[in-house]
Amino acid sequence: MQFKLRFAFAAVVASFTSATSAAPAKVDFSHQIVPVLREHCGECHTGDKKKGSFSMNDRASLLAGGESGKAVIPGNAAKSPLIEAITSKDPDKQMPPKGARLSPEKVKLLRDWIDAGAPWEEGFAFKKPAYEPPLKPRRPTLPPVVAGRSNAIDRILDADLAKRKAATPKPVDDATFARRAHLDLVGLLPEPEALAKFLADKSPDKRAKLVRDLLANDTAYAEHWLTFWNDLLRNDYSGTGFITGGRKQITKWLYRALADNKPYDQFARELIAYTPESEGFAAGIKWRGDVSAGATTEIQFAQSVGQSFLGINLKCASCHDSFIDRWKLEEAYGLAAIYATGKLELHRCDKPVGKAAQASWLFPELGQVDAKAPQPERLKQLATLMTHPENGRFTRTIVNRLWHRLMGRGIVHPTDAMQSEPWNHDLLDFLATHLAEHKFDLKKTLELIATSAAYQSHAQILGKDADEQAYAYAGPRAKRLTAEQFVDTVWQMTGTAPTRFDAQVVRGKPSTEAVDAMKLAGQWIWSHADAGNAKAGETFTARKKFTLKSAPVRAGAVATADNEFKLYVNGALVASGDNWENPEAIALETKLKAGANDIVLVAKNGGTGPNPAGVIFEVRIKLSDGTTVTIGTDATWESLNSQPDAKGKFKAEPQTGGAAVEVANSALWNVKVGKQLATQLAQAATSAQPMVRASLLKSDFFMRALGRPNREQIVSVRPNELNTLEAIDLNNGQTLATRLEQGASRLLTKQWSDSDALTRWLYQFALARVPTTVELALAREVLGEKPTALGVQDLLWAVLMLPEFQLVR
Repeated sequence: MQFKLRFAFAAVVASFTSATSAAPAKVDFSHQIVPVLREHCGECHTGDKKKGSFSMNDRASLLAGGESGKAVIPGNAAKSPLIEAITSKDPDKQMPPKGARLSPEKVKLLRDWIDAGAPWEEGFAFKKPAYEPPLKPRRPTLPPVVAGRSNAIDRILDADLAKRKAATPKPVDDATFARRAHLDLVGLLPEPEALAKFLADKSPDKRAKLVRDLLANDTAYAEHWLTFWNDLLRNDYSGTGFITGGRKQITKWLYRALADNKPYDQFARELIAYTPESEGFAAGIKWRGDVSAGATTEIQFAQSVGQSFLGINLKCASCHDSFIDRWKLEEAYGLAAIYATGKLELHRCDKPVGKAAQASWLFPELGQVDAKAPQPERLKQLATLMTHPENGRFTRTIVNRLWHRLMGRGIVHPTDAMQSEPWNHDLLDFLATHLAEHKFDLKKTLELIATSAAYQSHAQILGKDADEQAYAYAGPRAKRLTAEQFVDTVWQMTGTAPTRFDAQVVRGKPSTEAVDAMKLAGQWIWSHADAGNAKAGETFTARKKFTLKSAPVRAGAVATADNEFKLYVNGALVASGDNWENPEAIALETKLKAGANDIVLVAKNGGTGPNPAGVIFEVRIKLSDGTTVTIGTDATWESLNSQPDAKGKFKAEPQTGGAAVEVANSALWNVKVGKQLATQLAQAATSAQPMVRASLLKSDFFMRALGRPNREQIVSVRPNELNTLEAIDLNNGQTLATRLEQGASRLLTKQWSDSDALTRWLYQFALARVPTTVELALAREVLGEKPTALGVQDLLWAVLMLPEFQLVR
């Protein structure tokens, strides 16, 4: 009986899968279908031309058909009259009636397109409608409050529903709301004890309080939303470009920006007019070998800035004038030229046109970039224009993305089609002005959405034939767990999360008591006693060798130098800094090892003449037996006569210049940064460390199978459907099986009164509800009177395979 549940639930997985091995080939509508329709059908059936009352100008017209009835049946090319017409040999029936016939390759493209449901680029029409998104912000007048629903979102949506005479979606129960809010805001399930306490709370404002409490959990918030931003800014921890140096992470900057809730306008400015830590976004990927004109780092910059911050697609316009929307080749190259450090020649379809690009901004109504200014100044000007108070497109784009993440569908949809008309202008405009009025605090926008009755309503039920082109609001939509959410929740329930992670970040925030108690052992050091009059540009290399009896459980460090430093641990560069007034907190547990270790500091003095120089470092290393090892700069460090190479390696054993010297008068630094050093070290070494999250790990086969992208391209929305590969890996994958095996063993160490108690706990944790009588009976059959590891593993698997679990509903 142990595997009865597994086989029973295999059918559930199959029913949850939207794609099969026989799925139609994926077709690129913009680049494959549009040219065919324009060439062979456009003369009679696009724009204002409707021969036979049949128009293909937009998708609604295409599906409506003409005098002869419907021409296209989405999902069924074999029964679509359009295919019959383009393949017919009868001169009276064949289409087009004159001119060249469609090649077999083009016919196949149209077949595949129709079989795939005739997908259409949102907002595209062969003859453009008059709509052009407004540039400036607009604060709409709010409709009256109805039935006590005073949240501005509800006031706008209630008026919309009333106008359409549509029913108001009913509210969900407290348990469903708690699960939804936890997964949406921090990416984890509510713990059973916390859920029980929330359900027992009779306070009328308990839902609003829960939302605020979740958003106040800075670490959980940052590590959940890191997934969203890594996708949108194509940041990762491994992959193409990192080994060759053609790509840079922005992880440390991004993590701290999220943990500190950096205002979104400042966030964007620091990515465009970048700092050394945030440069990777603007720099893109420097591909090896020959690349097309549309893949240079300058063009990548234009595409990334346009897509991430404005929700517009400049990829088509990077090759030629776009036939999807209004953007021109010169506009895309103008944005690219802002980033360029030299002359940038325009290329059309990868061929030079003999004209140089002029650095320019897409919306000159707000001002323009000085094309003659140096690149850093041009980037600052672009950052200012992007975040200009009158640039409503900037704020509309991000609030639309947040609405999509919480409500399951964008106000403008897809979220990267911001040239399209929103289904509710007032809603989009209000959210955008609300963000600006609240100092670009993204948490305030999330709070506004999550505390609305609209968010707290039952999810809209969609039929398989739902027409997305004619969308009308009817409640939020269920969302599939991301790969990271699925992995996190499995770790959360089974206690099998790893203890180490790949992202080079310092997690958590230290307590006031920990900061007050932190006394640094490290001293400011230099290569000679006259550090107060060190030469400008003078370099000092210091090394410390030591042995650890076991691999560290945790190791947190802090470092800074007047004026700059690089820190190498066991031959790898792990940190650097060029402003002594901003000490660096550094996580080193993954860099240190059992046995011999060495730390090398390379510090460099600045200035134009003799001035004080010094460097300070300290690491607190916690071992598995509970002991702590402290290594701090002092006179026991070696002063070396040479520096490591860029990879942290010495070509030969370096000659020592004697012992390092502790700087006599370090008060000039300690007065300024002593408190910061203690705070940063307390954060790195003592702050509470919650469960490691999947967003902090490199991708693996299991997460890739569940939809985590490789992030070589920007991904603003992941697929919401489970495909066959994912279903197979969930059913048979060794990674999940191993975690469930480990989790089952852990769960059996707890004291359960009977198997029903274990089942109830699991259902409350995973689904925020108690099991039904039928589910309890089936679980008893699997677990037996005394649960076994194999039985618990099967029960875990069965619950995880439920669509109810895999959806934020």
